[in-house]
Amino acid sequence: MKIVSRNEELLRDALSSIPQPSSRTSLASCNKLIRFEDISAAAFKIQCGVQKTPCTYSRLSKQYGIDIYLKKEFLQYTGSVKERGVLYLLMSLPQDQQRKGVIVASDSNFSMAVAYHASELRIPVFVIMSTSTAPARVKMCREYGAMVISYGTTAKDSQVHARRLAQENGYLYLEEEDSAVYLSGLGTVGLEMYEQVPKLDAVIFPAGGHCGLLAGSAAALKHLNPHISVIGVESESFPVLQQSLKAGHPADEQACNNHRFYGDVSGVCFGSNSLQLTGKLVDKVVAVREEDILISMLRLLEYERATVDAEGAIGLAALVAGKLPELKGKRVAVVICSGNLELHLLQQCISRALTLDNRVCRFSLVISDCPGDMSKLLETLAREEARVLDIKQERAFVTSELFTVEVICTVETRDKIHTAQLRNALLERYPTTAWTER
Repeated sequence: MKIVSRNEELLRDALSSIPQPSSRTSLASCNKLIRFEDISAAAFKIQCGVQKTPCTYSRLSKQYGIDIYLKKEFLQYTGSVKERGVLYLLMSLPQDQQRKGVIVASDSNFSMAVAYHASELRIPVFVIMSTSTAPARVKMCREYGAMVISYGTTAKDSQVHARRLAQENGYLYLEEEDSAVYLSGLGTVGLEMYEQVPKLDAVIFPAGGHCGLLAGSAAALKHLNPHISVIGVESESFPVLQQSLKAGHPADEQACNNHRFYGDVSGVCFGSNSLQLTGKLVDKVVAVREEDILISMLRLLEYERATVDAEGAIGLAALVAGKLPELKGKRVAVVICSGNLELHLLQQCISRALTLDNRVCRFSLVISDCPGDMSKLLETLAREEARVLDIKQERAFVTSELFTVEVICTVETRDKIHTAQLRNALLERYPTTAWTER
């Protein structure tokens, strides 16, 4: 069930007369999709329900030669920027529908935001989750105040059940889509950044299938200053937005990846409205590798003490990977939009990122199985200031001469240069040293 308002009627009428994204139109015609007044109204209405998150100068600026400002949307109560659009959506519902309640069917950031803000507005809220949903997500939704029901083994089963319950009980079935109301709420991020950071040259947003944040914020920023570059970033593994813009319509589901690491970044392109806005207002869309996202997560954890997920880190990943060389020396804001990564995934991501960043390495070598030889190896590692994380000895299956032992060692180093120094020192003393390639 879609929410129809005056804004959405305006949006629908405008779409019928707008050409495909391949052509360019004036800013005035683009803003018919979402008026700046709609975004301003949303900002005024939700100001007491969501945080005006900080947009602060980052210590990473010196490392990459760019004045980087981080818009920390992961500090919202549910850890996601989606709260802005959800709150405005819920506040725009007719009172009789607010009394009946709403229902959602997923474990996404959108559902978490609906669970929290509906409860705060005293709107009955039901969340249908599949039995495969992480227990932590189920627990969190219940703590927000929603009635959580586990049903079905897949997301599709949950959605079918939610629609049936909505029809039978008069609930409003909500799913993340690109109505003017929802996009206006998300667009308040662009409005805030413009106020918080003077003389912006560019703003970087996560893109992917769910590009509502990119589209809504672009509408605000381009109205305030058409010279600000608006850039979207998505994954190379599934460039959904680039494919959709090229085709002129939302890409199909086969182009998407549902791995939990990527979250909403890998979702289906959910509507033509946000796609139209993106085609008209966004200056550039780039794609980054999974390795770049992991390094970005590591940089944010180390330099900003920010624990974020792939969606939150993907914007900075474009700078980490050197995908935007034209921004050197410029003033750039990056939206860190989400911080809802499951704990077991967080551990895996950081471990993998340290390896990719050449700060954890593994090697094997064969030494004589005599007293003192192992201590000499450890002395070499200590002299090179390498921290030993793990060390194993293999005797039974060594194929070299008798009475030798194969040592497999995992160590931590400072950086790529330190790793190269350690490697040279070991090869000089132990010529048979073999390094495990990452």
